Amino acid sequence: MARRKGEDIHGILLLDKPRGLTSNRALQTARRLFRARKAGHTGALDPVATGLLPLCFGEATKVSRYLLESPKRYLAGIRFGISTTTCDSEGEIIERKACRVTVAQLQQGLKKFHGDILQTPPMYSALKYQGQPLYKLARQGIEVERPARPVTVYAAGVVALADNLLQLELTVSSGFYVRSLAHDLGKMLGCGAHMESLRRTAVAGFDIDHAVTLEQLQNLSPGERLQQLVPVDRGVDFLPPVVLNVDAAYYLRQGQPVSVANAPAQGLVRLYDRDRRFLGIGRVLDDGRVAPKRLLAA
Repeated sequence: MARRKGEDIHGILLLDKPRGLTSNRALQTARRLFRARKAGHTGALDPVATGLLPLCFGEATKVSRYLLESPKRYLAGIRFGISTTTCDSEGEIIERKACRVTVAQLQQGLKKFHGDILQTPPMYSALKYQGQPLYKLARQGIEVERPARPVTVYAAGVVALADNLLQLELTVSSGFYVRSLAHDLGKMLGCGAHMESLRRTAVAGFDIDHAVTLEQLQNLSPGERLQQLVPVDRGVDFLPPVVLNVDAAYYLRQGQPVSVANAPAQGLVRLYDRDRRFLGIGRVLDDGRVAPKRLLAA
């Protein structure tokens, strides 16, 4: 008997990932529950982290990169006075220092971590050096130079501070490491620090309040699970919409740029036919026409 390859499921699942689970393990568990043929996530959360992990099924995988590259919001717990090998609570403690961090110190210090900044990735990360993930080198006691990378901090606010444990809300660009921020803050204040907890609360236009857990999914019927999926175009609803007439939709699907009334002057757009069916992503050319960039299957 031929083995089934899975169902053609299309949509975005807003998953609340639990602590201790890798993003890929969470993805594969959800994929089995949906019996989905094709699936992918939109930016890994470390096992120590919890929170919003959008999963893309079927045709939604074609918009996953736009979610991956979009801003994220986090609630981070940063413990001052204790430094670890991994800059988070999973690592071994390498130093303890008595200190008393104040809100005034933090508010002043956070000003240096706002806007466009350069950040050095931690050794315990999945970035690769000569083909090897950095975390594998770190586990061997090897440290290599990591070039600082441009990232953006859109907002950073102190939620609470008690007993040297800071609750910090952050909105940051893709590629930002909260563990690195914890390390850099501790170094700046002279007492050391590590990330004790991390919860992702928003990705692009999606919020954790609308997410479901794996346990909740397991307790749903197949039909109820499908109702949890968000339409594919919601993944890029931050792009301006463009509605095409019948002829324009036809020729665009053939790979040809088309003229569209009232199209934006530049950039990427969401494409719809006259019946408001989502066609995919388009790009406005210099001459004002709209060209296909990433189209869904007809």
